[in-house]
Amino acid sequence: MTLSFRHALNSGQRFLFDGSVPTVLFEKGIFINRSFDEANLATPDLVRTVHEQFRGAGADVLTTNTWAANRVKLSGYGFAEKLAEINRTGAELARTALEQTGSSHAHGQGFVAGCIGPLGLRIEPWGPTSFEEARTFFAEQAKALLAGGVDLFVLESFADLNEIQQAILAIHEVSDLPIAAMMTPNDEGATLYGTEPEWYIPKLREWGADLVGVNGGNGPAPLLDLLKRFRAATDAPIILNPSAGLPRQVDGRLLYMASPEYLGEFARQALSLGAIAVGGCSGTTPAHTRAMRGAMRQAEAFDHGRTEIVQIGVTAPLATLPFAERSRFSAKLAKGEFVTTVELVPPKGTSADKLLEKARKAKALGADAINVPDGPRAMARMSALATAVLIEQRVGLETLLHYACRDRNLLGMQSDLLGAAGLGLRNMLAITGDPPKLGPYPQATAVFDIDSIGLVNMLARLNSGQDLGGSSIGAPTAFSIGVGANPVAVDVEREQSRFRYKVEAGAEWAITQPIFDPESLFRFLEFAAQFKIPVLAGIWPLKSLRNAQFMANEVPGVFVPDAILARISRFDSAEDQLKVGLDIARELITAVRPAVQGLQLSAPLGQIELLEGLLN
Repeated sequence: MTLSFRHALNSGQRFLFDGSVPTVLFEKGIFINRSFDEANLATPDLVRTVHEQFRGAGADVLTTNTWAANRVKLSGYGFAEKLAEINRTGAELARTALEQTGSSHAHGQGFVAGCIGPLGLRIEPWGPTSFEEARTFFAEQAKALLAGGVDLFVLESFADLNEIQQAILAIHEVSDLPIAAMMTPNDEGATLYGTEPEWYIPKLREWGADLVGVNGGNGPAPLLDLLKRFRAATDAPIILNPSAGLPRQVDGRLLYMASPEYLGEFARQALSLGAIAVGGCSGTTPAHTRAMRGAMRQAEAFDHGRTEIVQIGVTAPLATLPFAERSRFSAKLAKGEFVTTVELVPPKGTSADKLLEKARKAKALGADAINVPDGPRAMARMSALATAVLIEQRVGLETLLHYACRDRNLLGMQSDLLGAAGLGLRNMLAITGDPPKLGPYPQATAVFDIDSIGLVNMLARLNSGQDLGGSSIGAPTAFSIGVGANPVAVDVEREQSRFRYKVEAGAEWAITQPIFDPESLFRFLEFAAQFKIPVLAGIWPLKSLRNAQFMANEVPGVFVPDAILARISRFDSAEDQLKVGLDIARELITAVRPAVQGLQLSAPLGQIELLEGLLN
């Protein structure tokens, strides 16, 4: 059954809009001195292929290649008389791409949005063009897009509130299709003429836009900062379509620096903060769309109550093994003793010899356990479960197995966890997992049947001797259940709410994201104190300025203060930068150690010996 876009919107569906078709056309050889819109006629197969790539990457909405296809802008290229054909063909190409990739395929039903941009001239009271003339121009383009078969209209990159009002009125004159209306703000949220979001967002809604929001700007971060102001100003559905950052000229070519993964994290945060639709503007490609689709799957998993489990042959739960008796790690936590763990990433290949040697060094330095990440940063490595078993069996040191919800459905998770218990693993860190990013496996998809809260529930149920359906598994498992925590979350209230859910579900200890700002950790600990579970602070010794910048800009959930970046940047040599990074780690440990019950340490460059002064 196919739904109209308005029906889908009213039913609460969230939407992923595509990225920048002109950006991809430019990458494929369309020069910037040409009309990108006329490419609909000159190279229709190329335009259709770009639409297909965005759809294949997961876009729900394909926007037509017609942003500048109004009479005013087309006149500058001598194509004004082809306006109707350019717009109609643009809509037909997007529709064909949708049908050829499956109008309702793995990513759900798709829609075609007729894209309309500003006229490129000033209207009253700032210029000589009257409101009536502007409406005529917009109506002409809207009629041609209608003839091509669009499902909705998208108004993008408007700086003048008066102009976008005329565009909305013009569309209403010729159609009753939904409208997504977006202004382009500066970093403070104001438009070109100084209009504040608290004014223009309600006005867009008042004039009849179905979705309201912003696009473009200087990248994702400023748009996230604006979202709370939008939510306070209107109850209308919000759409955010950022650019991929500010372009830089590299070898004579303009490149946008925001990575696909960065846009993916933006999408996850935007949806968690209340946006109903996200997409991309200048500089965004199918790679960015694919990363955003993965993040949307992760966001959907955060609705921890959406998965229903049918219980068949329910048995009474058995007594859970006391926390102090489940592992050496949990015994130390139960006694209130301080614990230290070291994170070691699973090997890329089949040989674990080097990793096992590092684990032995960590044991000799006094580490209580080895943290084993599960597909960190969505990269394929040796199974974390297999890695943990090798460490425990060959080194004799306990592990904390990070277990991610990303890659497995509910049945697969239960099978893995029963296997882990059978192999003797006891300490489990339940995480939702990073969404897949562009890399060696660009077509990788995420499952996200549940999130970390649901996973904690599953672990607690297995600890009571029951499977997902409530049937007996025989002897209960004896998992020590941990969770992650993010003291610098963008939405602190939501992070605190999720932490509460995790503890109520059965979490018994927590490990934070890497901490570079002790004050943020102290604020989180003040909140977490009511739950009375041990908290371990994540410590990541920075190995270089580049590493620090990477952590600051690319790693979700991490905040690196400018003062730390400036401190490392004073030194040029790699040796000096590493020394400063270790000094900073020691200072952080000194500051946070009295407030936590343990530390999770990462080894710079994988060199365990560098942790000697930090572990002791």
